[in-house]
Amino acid sequence: QVQLVESGGGLVQPGGSLRLSCVASGNIFSIDDMGWYRQAPGKERELVATYTRNLSTLYADSVKGRFTISRDNAKNTVYLQMNSLKPEDTAVYYCNARITTLQRFTYDYWGQGTQVTVSS
Repeated sequence: QVQLVESGGGLVQPGGSLRLSCVASGNIFSIDDMGWYRQAPGKERELVATYTRNLSTLYADSVKGRFTISRDNAKNTVYLQMNSLKPEDTAVYYCNARITTLQRFTYDYWGQGTQVTVSS
């Protein structure tokens, strides 16, 4: 079994910062892309940022310059530093990872989600 566990969400005022973490554990042989998605009420899930296996990053236009994704391969962990938060960043944030298991099967895995609320 493979698990992705997110942490770090919460309530923050506009202009504030939060740091999300996601740890992958279990039956893991290797991890390719790791990233973050979000889903606001009544909206579709959207990509926020991703960190590919070849060490490149991709950001949604709406978060460029404010959010930074990073990764610690030794800890199977991906982070999302969110600065200058806006009310429109309010959403459930989901961690995603493409993982190859010890049996050499590759799947996309999702975390359970962590709520981020930006409000005064």
